[in-house]
Amino acid sequence: MPVNTDASFVDHLSPNMAVQFLDRVAQSSDREAFRFPRGGDWESVTWKQAGDKVARLAAGLLSLGIEPEQRVGIVAGTRYEWIIADLAVMCAAGATTTVYPSTNGEDTAYILSDSESRVVFVEDDEQLAKLTEHKAELPHIAKVVTFDGKADGDWVITLDALAELGDAYLAEHPDIIEQTAKSIAPDALATLIYTSGTTGRPKGVRLRHKSWVYEGAAIEVQHILGEDDLQFLWLPMAHSFGKVLLSAQLACGFATAIDGRVDKIVENLGVVKPTFMGAAPRIFEKAHGRIVTMQQAEGGLKEKLFNQAFEVGLKVDKLVREGKSVPLTLKLQHALFDRLVFSKVRDRFGGRVRFFISGAAALNQEIAEWFHAAGIVILEGYGLTECSAGGFVNHPDDYKFGTVGPALPGSEVKLGEGDEILIRGPHIMDGYHNMPEETAKTLTEDGWLRTGDKGSLDADGFLTITGRIKDLFKTSGGKYIAPSAIEAKFKAVCPYASQFMVFGNEKNYVVALITLDVDAMDGWASENGMAGSSYADIVNSDKVKTMVAGYVDDLNSKLNRWETIKKWVLLDHDLTIESGELTPSMKVKRNVVEDNHKEQLAALYA
Repeated sequence: MPVNTDASFVDHLSPNMAVQFLDRVAQSSDREAFRFPRGGDWESVTWKQAGDKVARLAAGLLSLGIEPEQRVGIVAGTRYEWIIADLAVMCAAGATTTVYPSTNGEDTAYILSDSESRVVFVEDDEQLAKLTEHKAELPHIAKVVTFDGKADGDWVITLDALAELGDAYLAEHPDIIEQTAKSIAPDALATLIYTSGTTGRPKGVRLRHKSWVYEGAAIEVQHILGEDDLQFLWLPMAHSFGKVLLSAQLACGFATAIDGRVDKIVENLGVVKPTFMGAAPRIFEKAHGRIVTMQQAEGGLKEKLFNQAFEVGLKVDKLVREGKSVPLTLKLQHALFDRLVFSKVRDRFGGRVRFFISGAAALNQEIAEWFHAAGIVILEGYGLTECSAGGFVNHPDDYKFGTVGPALPGSEVKLGEGDEILIRGPHIMDGYHNMPEETAKTLTEDGWLRTGDKGSLDADGFLTITGRIKDLFKTSGGKYIAPSAIEAKFKAVCPYASQFMVFGNEKNYVVALITLDVDAMDGWASENGMAGSSYADIVNSDKVKTMVAGYVDDLNSKLNRWETIKKWVLLDHDLTIESGELTPSMKVKRNVVEDNHKEQLAALYA
């Protein structure tokens, strides 16, 4: 049954993120707050050490003249300095403008200009170059603070130099950080996050202090996480999913190990041994695909044992979830396979994970069930930047596969016209920066957020996402198609899949563009006499095309007749953030992909 949570906690929230941080520092002074790679080792800092650094940087920002709600940009990847800079901005009563390091120079300049950012933190000289090239468009920027790059002593200073400015300011105003924190209103602007939309300029989502405080408190009161947990954080901090996990950390007091290098995730999990991690579904898809293809490559008895283990695991899992008893023979088999197979799968993720949290896109239910059979729980959640990332989440003691869980306590959900999901609560944005018309389209007069997603609610309040309203298309035969549902099913069927994009609006049948995972195909090539071949040569080989055809046939056997993929094409490259075909949170920009490959799509209907 659903977890019952008293929503009265909303009336007793910390007034703002700055006070919440200072309270956490006082409460957990000597406990570990963060750890991060430094050289070949991991360095650890306590809450007090982090608090001291934040106070120095916040005072430095105040010495530069930052006033309440003035914007301070951060153009950097996920790292300890990003978090310290963000906390310093909020403790100085400023508002953080987040920019992905993968954002091009033109869009970076647009975001910093539109937000009127006065100070900007940059990661290195590469990020600094984006500002330098567009300096004429950025008259508001008084100072740039670099984490690793070169300073010029004038416009650009180092992080240490900012801290030294803070030391001098604190010597004259010793209580300034506490005074400033207490002065921040709950409704004050805390963050501007520009959504990487698929068309036009990005929109700046205005999020308030009370929204972030609420998000963390809503996790804390459900007892999902506590002080003894250890998070591994790699998610982009420029994205609301990463930012909301910082809110949860301040509320719950757990430690966080930080390293934003995506290629190091699996390696880091083995070293850090976290108890939980947030990730986009693509990470779980890749992990699933990698483990399955490795076993296929082993072949023989090992592959047979692996397949039998998951056959038994899925069977036992289903019986348990249905409340049925597990026959003794099956129990004994499961115990054996847990020791021989499932424990090794868990060890790949450090061996201590209580659960993963999946968000930012839909997670395929079959993949979630596969991990669950191995003893790894993936809790799916749902939200948008416009609701501070978190709107719904399954609970470790109460979850339903295929759903994103119930609404966070203290918030409301209802289904509007066309089953559109509407959300209301303290986490809803203030609006879009400098875009009143867009704000009016998205927020109703009585405070409901129009999500643009379709859904259904069960009797227990668990939400199932059934599609994106704008992504639904209708065939010329009058049948509606939800492409995301079909796309997720293919990724569960094909362990080599990277992207599977379905098209067919006003056409008489459905087609697909397919890309395969580069790492997985390297492994396949080594096993199939094509080691050293280019990705394009591998995916264009007859053997790979025959293999993919088999997976498409498997997919089609699970679909309604009108949904089946009649024709498809295998692209000779994977989609990337750099090509503009993926957002930084790894969502496909469907219209960009469709435009880039319009000739290939047209040929499928020729």
